[in-house]
Amino acid sequence: MKAKLYFGSICKDKEEQKEVRSPYDGRVVSRFSVSNEDDAREILHIARKASSQTKLVPMHQRVSWLLDVAQKLESMRAKMALCITEEVGKPITFSRIEVDRCIETIRLSANAITHVNGETFDTTAMPSGKKSLAFYKREAVGVVLAITPFNFPLNLVAHKIAPALVAGNAVILKPTSQAPRTAYEFVKFFIESPYAPKDALSLIYSGEGVNETLITSDIPRVISFTGSVGVGQEIMQKAGIKKVALELGGNAATYIDASANIALAAKRCAVGAFINSGQVCISLQRIYVHESIYDSFAKALVEETKSLQVGSPYDEQTFIGPMVNEAAVEKAKRWVQSAMNEGAKLLCGAKFKDLMFEPTIMADVTDAMQIVCEEVFAPIVSLIKVAHYEEAKEKMNASMYGLQYSIFCNDLSMAQRAIDELEAGGIVINDIPTLRFDLQPYGGIKQSGIGKEGPYFALLDDYTQIKSVVIC
Repeated sequence: MKAKLYFGSICKDKEEQKEVRSPYDGRVVSRFSVSNEDDAREILHIARKASSQTKLVPMHQRVSWLLDVAQKLESMRAKMALCITEEVGKPITFSRIEVDRCIETIRLSANAITHVNGETFDTTAMPSGKKSLAFYKREAVGVVLAITPFNFPLNLVAHKIAPALVAGNAVILKPTSQAPRTAYEFVKFFIESPYAPKDALSLIYSGEGVNETLITSDIPRVISFTGSVGVGQEIMQKAGIKKVALELGGNAATYIDASANIALAAKRCAVGAFINSGQVCISLQRIYVHESIYDSFAKALVEETKSLQVGSPYDEQTFIGPMVNEAAVEKAKRWVQSAMNEGAKLLCGAKFKDLMFEPTIMADVTDAMQIVCEEVFAPIVSLIKVAHYEEAKEKMNASMYGLQYSIFCNDLSMAQRAIDELEAGGIVINDIPTLRFDLQPYGGIKQSGIGKEGPYFALLDDYTQIKSVVIC
């Protein structure tokens, strides 16, 4: 299946094509049209022209547009889930969950726009003022450039384009090259909807000069990017004066207190560490365990981990499928070997075949080891023994990242302290930091990024701007 370009409402194909192969069995599962600088310039021009009209489209039409897309996606749930599994190797059960969450994200966006309002204010509040009608309103920013990753190739696209479009912007989507067909099929729902404003959404893929042309242009007023810290830094350096929203991943951690329910914590930590083969920005990477329960927790976690089925992503019972590519597997192998060379102990896993990498638990890990300092993005989790909450807090906060942390305890005072003292954009009590609800404000601090996702919060922070009005 070919993934074509969308120059606004016009679908085009290109002579140069690239193949996408299944991470599971190597089959060619899609092809996409390779883009170039000229394509990027044309799409930028189309989006700029469209933005002057999209902002004037009545809200009821924009809301109907999103609801129509959600309904179509719901009717094509099985096809879209299969597309995700074929392109990125996500187990089919979780691909269906991603489709369901995408539908929710779209509907949340349609609802959120009705709560984005302005406010009047009294201009006689100061002696220098005078009687007038004064208020501010929120309006679309213009053109939004959305750049998305492979690990959630549908729902992370929705988190960017659904609120941006319902706000009245024109959007240019540049999705991951690993899942071009998923993005193409999704974009088709928007463009073929009878409620779609003309040229409001464009789709472009990777190619020589594309990133540079899109990012450095003055036409996009917002760039929303999810990906690595390195690319995020490059975007910040090249973007110029415009809004930049960055979700750059993290080094998620949890603390297991002596008061915690060990069985519950172990069960949830196995999920948080290994879901999607650890290829999640908030994948649980560091587990700090109170020394009095360290051995019992480690044993419970190993048992839970060994119960997770590794195998074909098309099998309904599979929890862990393949990693996305060979480079990801090689990197994971280096992480494990490096930790073992530094004195860490392998409790289970680290076996691999092709792109399959078994869930891996490392014990006796120390702060100096690279495996706890950087983002692993693989099915690897590290256990670190601590004497108390204070030690765990200091070690967790020492990271350059700050996306989401959690704590397992049955101590209300400790939970309250964790909420106040842990340095992250999100704190979870008695569950994994991998927990995310699509309606919540989601985003990190420090090197984990800038801005918040979640439809309502993205509408306020990124996709609308304030215009002040005074009528004398």
